Amino acid sequence: MLLGLDTTTERIHLALAAGDRHRGRALALERGQSQSRVLLALVDELLAEAGAGPGDLTGVACCVGPGGFTSLRIGVATAEGLALTGLPTWGFSAFELRAQALRMEGFAGPCWILLDGQRQEAFAQRWEEDPAQPAAKHPLAVLPELLAGEPWWAPPGFRDRVEALLGPAPVLMEDEAAATVAALAALCRKRSGEAPEAPLVPFYLRETDAELNFPEASTHLSEALRRGHAR
Repeated sequence: MLLGLDTTTERIHLALAAGDRHRGRALALERGQSQSRVLLALVDELLAEAGAGPGDLTGVACCVGPGGFTSLRIGVATAEGLALTGLPTWGFSAFELRAQALRMEGFAGPCWILLDGQRQEAFAQRWEEDPAQPAAKHPLAVLPELLAGEPWWAPPGFRDRVEALLGPAPVLMEDEAAATVAALAALCRKRSGEAPEAPLVPFYLRETDAELNFPEASTHLSEALRRGHAR
């Protein structure tokens, strides 16, 4: 039984995949709720609902970003914690998760996946069957020129700001939560046929505040980490 985790937004998505069947949860966090407080309890509830326990898990697939700095690290840290029990882990991007959900909803054409980059920016990647170009962050103001009229999708909490620039969204999911959970289960199955990844590395498209404000210290730390991995 494979566990899928996505904590990159204000909504937690979980999936348990066993064979060609799956079950899942999508929880929109309320004000004051912390993902770190509710995630493991939600995993336990989902396992109990399936009549299973942690010992029945055979691997963990986790969305590694981009997304909220703290929220995505909670998911990655949870997956890494489960890996300490001997479970293999795999990572996938938030772009791939949404592209998979769109395919499962029947949309097969080229599409831009747009995610909230905060600070009047968007995280963007163009997808066909596979990513058509590297993911990058862009000022919201350049989206009309960047997309050049091509179809796009953005999550509900971000869609209004994009529509103000591009007009009504041409690509929508009828049931966003269900589609994302189904896509999460599909990626669990897909990734489990590949070599495990250890450690999982969060996918950031924005520098952290420390990197922006203390670039020399950040460079020194990165070099130290590289030397440590090389040993």
